[in-house]
Amino acid sequence: MAMGTAQDFSLTRTAMKAELLDADTELKLAYAWRDERCEASLHRLITAYMRLAISMASKFKRYGAPMNDLIQEAGLGLMKAADKFDPDRGVRFSTYAVWWIKASIQDHVMRNWSMVRTGSTSSQKSLFFNMRRVQARLEREAASAGEELDRHQLRQMISTEIGVPLHDVEMMEGRLSGSDYSLNATQSAEDEGREWIDALEDDSAQAAENVEHNHDTRRLREWLLTSMAALNEREQFIVRERKLRDTPRTLESLGQELSLSKERVRQLEAAAFQKMRKSLEMQSQEVFHFLN
Repeated sequence: MAMGTAQDFSLTRTAMKAELLDADTELKLAYAWRDERCEASLHRLITAYMRLAISMASKFKRYGAPMNDLIQEAGLGLMKAADKFDPDRGVRFSTYAVWWIKASIQDHVMRNWSMVRTGSTSSQKSLFFNMRRVQARLEREAASAGEELDRHQLRQMISTEIGVPLHDVEMMEGRLSGSDYSLNATQSAEDEGREWIDALEDDSAQAAENVEHNHDTRRLREWLLTSMAALNEREQFIVRERKLRDTPRTLESLGQELSLSKERVRQLEAAAFQKMRKSLEMQSQEVFHFLN
């Protein structure tokens, strides 16, 4: 048995033996991680749902990526889900985690399908993972009805079926049917022909973009400083400790320092953000339209 296969089997067997969490236990673990950064709770939550991650990873084997890589990416998606999960929203963690796991696996598959990115927008991802399946079904249905579809008809039907523009279908079809070529290859057969890499546009930031970025950064900083000034001293302290530190403070630690309950600190934080929002809206119509 190959090393990778043995590791996959061992990890899968371990995951299948993990506990099944009921809704209440799952919620307590999620709160403990979010509010107290309890690593034991995080480990227990991730371990319990690793079987879900492995199950989802196995569905992408047909794209040619090694199973251990798919499992690793699924695990990363699961950890991202645990870090971003908000138990106050009333959604089961497993439901929330599915989207992060799937996104992580899909990004990995698309990054490794070709040296050149196959696509990154939602419509391109939908095409990449569904076009061949939809195309095969449409061709089977046409053959059963005694019909023959030309390439243009087939592309139009795929576009309608998946719900993406026709030009995206044409672009993805070309990308999937082609292969990677060296950028150092010459554009012509002549000895001194220019290499393809010489035709690539410089995507580094230009002077005008830098000036615009610096201007926007300064303006945003001014807006935030003004909105912070609208808060009282305690509210400023809570916002700084919760949002402006490299390692945010927990509600519990702030509550202990301020002699308040966790829930009261949460309420003060929410009220502070509401004050900042109103201040930002008053400073600029652009900000007002962005926030509303």
